[in-house]
Amino acid sequence: MLHGPAKNFWLAEVILGPPRLLLSRTALLIAASLSMPAMVAARSPPTGPPAPALPPHKRSTNYGYYNPMDGGGSMLTQVQNTYPAGLGEPINVIISAYSDSQALQNTLVNGGLINYFQSFGFSTECLGQHAGSDQAADLGDGNGYLNETAVIRWDYGDANLGTCQESVEGGNHFRYWIQNGQSADSGAIFMAASYEMPIAEQHNIVVNGYNLGRDWLVGNVTSQSTIIPTANITNTSTYSGQTSFNNFTYATTATYVSGLLQNTSDGINHYQTVAVNGLNAIDGLVVVLTVKIVQKPGSSSSSGWVPISVTTYIHLC
Repeated sequence: MLHGPAKNFWLAEVILGPPRLLLSRTALLIAASLSMPAMVAARSPPTGPPAPALPPHKRSTNYGYYNPMDGGGSMLTQVQNTYPAGLGEPINVIISAYSDSQALQNTLVNGGLINYFQSFGFSTECLGQHAGSDQAADLGDGNGYLNETAVIRWDYGDANLGTCQESVEGGNHFRYWIQNGQSADSGAIFMAASYEMPIAEQHNIVVNGYNLGRDWLVGNVTSQSTIIPTANITNTSTYSGQTSFNNFTYATTATYVSGLLQNTSDGINHYQTVAVNGLNAIDGLVVVLTVKIVQKPGSSSSSGWVPISVTTYIHLC
């Protein structure tokens, strides 16, 4: 019977082989033990809070909308029977998909998009009847050119019948489209705003009417107490404020951006009469609106057209 170190050596030799193998296996064990901390560190979970979940697909855009030109679209509408042919009107307002989804729903009820329009003094066409020619827009979302979803007009303080007055006397108005095609489904609202002359003057656009129509809309949607100085607007200008209708209160932030339109008269409908004092027909700026619903009624099933609260609007003739 073997005892002491000789026994241990024998067991090692039987299990691991000759002493030279014992040394090499020991070296391997030492090398493995030295590499373990690095392996453990590589597998350890990262420190700090987990990354936030990605937003829903309809909002997974850099700016709350997709640039139509990236998908072969345009920020100019198609207008019928222009002279010269092929002129369009600027899409100069966007309601961002980062707005509350309830405010982006194309409905009158439950604080939807039409109720939002009514909160800052605009409403649907006179007695629901569409007047005038359609315009089409390609938002680069795969839908191609589509006619406007609707025309929304200044309501002269009467959400029921005021747009009939605008149809006759002229005023601020806009057409809108929803970016919801399969290739660029942001859900953002694209709007072409302008200030038009009375019907007796064929609803032509007033001097500087594209820029003014955009800025007067911004003045109303953010409840400004003074006129927005169009000549001083830049791509760093921002405004914010609140409006209310049917017991829904909306907080809107308006941010002007460049790069979507050009500062130009080229290709712009009515460019001969809209351009002012040697300046171009449009200044190349687009305003992006982000809308949050900050107050709701106890029951959100309101469907009437009668205003519950009144906002003071700026209206310029």
